Amino acid sequence: MKPEVPAKDLTAKQQAARLAKWRETIRKQLYIPSPLPKLDAKTWSTFSPMPGVLADRVTYNTADGMVVPAIVYRPDPKTVKWKGKLPGIVVVNGHGGDKFTWYAFYSGMLFAKAGAVVVTYDPIGEGERNIDKKSRAGAHDKWVDPPAGLPRTDWGQRLAGLMQVDVMQAVSYLISRPEVDPSRIATVGFSMGSFITGINGAIDTRIHAVLLSGGGDFDGPGGYFDSNPLPCQSPPYRSLEVLGDRGAVLYALNAARGPMYVMNGAADRVMDIPHHDAAWFAALRERAIAIRGTEKNMFTTIFYPGIDHRPSWVDRDGVEWLNKQIHFAIWDEKTIVNEPTTHVSTWARATDADISRNYMREDRGGGLDALGTGFPAIRREDLMVLPDADWLAMKDKLTYASWAAKMKAAEDEAARAVAAK
Repeated sequence: MKPEVPAKDLTAKQQAARLAKWRETIRKQLYIPSPLPKLDAKTWSTFSPMPGVLADRVTYNTADGMVVPAIVYRPDPKTVKWKGKLPGIVVVNGHGGDKFTWYAFYSGMLFAKAGAVVVTYDPIGEGERNIDKKSRAGAHDKWVDPPAGLPRTDWGQRLAGLMQVDVMQAVSYLISRPEVDPSRIATVGFSMGSFITGINGAIDTRIHAVLLSGGGDFDGPGGYFDSNPLPCQSPPYRSLEVLGDRGAVLYALNAARGPMYVMNGAADRVMDIPHHDAAWFAALRERAIAIRGTEKNMFTTIFYPGIDHRPSWVDRDGVEWLNKQIHFAIWDEKTIVNEPTTHVSTWARATDADISRNYMREDRGGGLDALGTGFPAIRREDLMVLPDADWLAMKDKLTYASWAAKMKAAEDEAARAVAAK
């Protein structure tokens, strides 16, 4: 892999043009529309999952004429006081996760209590975007071969682009809320969500801070993501080979946007972290610094010895880092240092929270000491955004099956255009 031209060998104008071109290339490869779709956000209803926290049931538009159902958590102004505006956070789930996943609603309540507005949503094919309203369905996992004339990665590029726009529209939603400070927005992503969020932070300069947990190992040809069998990961990452040193470019672009934190278990074999250890990340960081021309805002890392795959942003390290970047409106540094914790596996058993046995392990999510206490396991029915009649009326704008039909038609049209040349 040929090294990228270091920033020191370019003029400021050339460097700015290079960064802009890389962002444009990523958006083109992933079919990300410009401008973004009209948001058309709607609040369907509101409930309080616990004292001091409100949760809005919201929908907003995303790419390809589709709609995203989301639960948006925020401090309750009738019971909690703060000064100034609130930061915003978007939670991006791992594979099979959605707004019903424990860490999504736990994060929503945790950060709302700290003083933030938090968007959690259903990725395509999961939750209310699944034809059967199922979670952990993996509806988009099937590899779809595009028609002749299109690259084999085309379907995955389109799928990944939809996932990118889901996040970008969540950021747009936060910016649209008058109580949110648009300069204090963060995204947090776990596992597949770290893949999505790491790319998203490279192209969406409205985001101030990005936290990746369980991932961030953007490596070279034939590496982890190139060989990943999921259509939402391998095809889009391979399509970004046109960038050159993809990992270094993505991290340089993120640093040009703002600060970034990468949290990993040193024994995380899901993301092959034993082969992407502290030394590997350090070398990647040096390449990204050369491209960027400065260490300013370059990503930092933390590795937990003996720990596997988990969404670590709910632990004290994650909350402290986020507070330093976006400044919670209610909790301060002293509050975070002294805040008691909840052991996740103990909490899940006591509240009957739905966590798969594989992730209840102590070296995974079950072993987390998450900040905060007294959080409920929110009932699934409470996290449904749309009444049944409205869901039925809107399902062609919600489900993976409907999106897939649209993309099949779009690919057929693109293939005909190629054949006509």
